Amino acid sequence: MTKTTEKQLKLILEALLFTSDKPLSAREIHACLPYETSSHIKEVLLELKTEYDDMGRSFDLKEVAQGYQFRTKSAYAPYILQMLKTSPSRLSRPSLETLAIIAYKQPILRQEIERLRGVDVGGILKTLMEKGLIKIMGRKNLPGRPLIYGTTKKFLELFDLKDIDSLPKLKEIKDYGMEEQGTPMPLEEVVPDETAGEKDSQEGSD
Repeated sequence: MTKTTEKQLKLILEALLFTSDKPLSAREIHACLPYETSSHIKEVLLELKTEYDDMGRSFDLKEVAQGYQFRTKSAYAPYILQMLKTSPSRLSRPSLETLAIIAYKQPILRQEIERLRGVDVGGILKTLMEKGLIKIMGRKNLPGRPLIYGTTKKFLELFDLKDIDSLPKLKEIKDYGMEEQGTPMPLEEVVPDETAGEKDSQEGSD
C-alpha cells in the first residue's frame, strides 16, 4: 500500500473508529496502517477531535482508556434509551462505594477495603469483577499472599477517563457521572472524605 493523503487518512481513521466497539489506541491503528507512524496517527486523531468539537454534533471524539472512541453526548441519552426501550443499568450504592475506594487507593487489599467500609465486600468484589470493572493485579508479599485489586480499562471507558490519573478530586465526585452502556450513572458521596488522608499513610507503610 502507498502512503495516504491527510484527507484519506482521516477518512480511514473515522471508518476504524466507527466500526470498533472499544477505544482504539494510535498503536492499534498503526497495526492496520503500518506505512503510517504512530505519532502521525495521533496527530491526525487530535485534528479530528478538534474538527468534531467545532462541528457541534451530537457525538464527539473522546480520548478514553488510553485510546480514542466516538461517543454520544450525555444530553441525548434519554432519546437513545427511548429508542432502545431499555432502562439505565445501575450499580448499587455499596458497589459504587467499593469501586470508588479501589479506584482511588489501588492497588489495594480486600481487608483494607473492608476496613474502610466496615462490612464484608466479598460479594461486591465478585460482582465488580463479573462486570469487568476491577481485576486482580497480583498478590501482596504478606502471610497468606492476599490478592491485590485494581481497576480495568473498561472502568476507564465507563467513567470516560483518559487514564487513572484523570480521576476527579474526591470533592468533585458528587458531580461526576459514570456511563454504563451509554447511560449516565450519577455518583454521590461514594468515597468518605477521610479516605483522602489515608492514602499517603498507606503507601508509606507498603
